[in-house]
Amino acid sequence: MAAPLPPEALDQIFRTARTYNGYTDEPVGEDQLRAIWDLMKMGPTSANQLPARLVWCVSQDAKDRLAALASGSNDAKIRKAPVTVIIGMDQNFHEYLPELFPHTDAKSWFDGKDELRREHAMRNSSLQGAYLIIAARALGLDTGPMSGFDNAAVDAAFFADTPSVKSNFIATLGYGDPSTIFERLPRPPFERFNRIA
Repeated sequence: MAAPLPPEALDQIFRTARTYNGYTDEPVGEDQLRAIWDLMKMGPTSANQLPARLVWCVSQDAKDRLAALASGSNDAKIRKAPVTVIIGMDQNFHEYLPELFPHTDAKSWFDGKDELRREHAMRNSSLQGAYLIIAARALGLDTGPMSGFDNAAVDAAFFADTPSVKSNFIATLGYGDPSTIFERLPRPPFERFNRIA
């Protein structure tokens, strides 16, 4: 059985970690992006579906194209961040199940069932997006997840060659600038939103 992580690790991943609106000028390298993927891909998804498809916007051109499709203050956040990642979801994830889940014919569970595939793609790519945030924090980076953007326009701009992939959410990535965060918002105690049945 694994031992609990030390308090310092739990602080870094959860308790003192924050969502950042801006970052320092310290760059983020491709090796770090690959390290995030190598951690997040290990997180569980239903039948190992792994429907997330990521576009790492590193060049200023890619960030500018994405920022033009964002709403409110998100455009400036995207332009200034070292990296912004689009977490997409492949609604044809089932085509890969013979490789990813070879124990049984899991592909047949989803053949011809578009709505079921959309539901599973959304759920499991959201899980993978959460793993991305945890992996980034574990590796010493900060994130700023957001949903304020035109999904259809982002799909057309970044997933036109893979029409089965749709955007779920996006997240900026870098070394957070503490001056860009607000006071921590409320986190209710267990009794507020939990019950043991």
